[in-house]
Amino acid sequence: MDKLKIVANNKGKDTITRTIRMSGDTYDKIAYLAEKNNISFNSVVNQIIEYGLDNLDT
Repeated sequence: MDKLKIVANNKGKDTITRTIRMSGDTYDKIAYLAEKNNISFNSVVNQIIEYGLDNLDT
């Protein structure tokens, strides 16, 4: 399986606002990736989710 690559300008057309809970450690890791790649926290979360869904072993 290929590793996830965080990219800029990965905006979707349709959005839905939801509230989720995550551990502080997970938040810190995502915030670090967002800052390192100069993109929004939300963009990183969406890329991680899409990668996980695309590579889900069902």
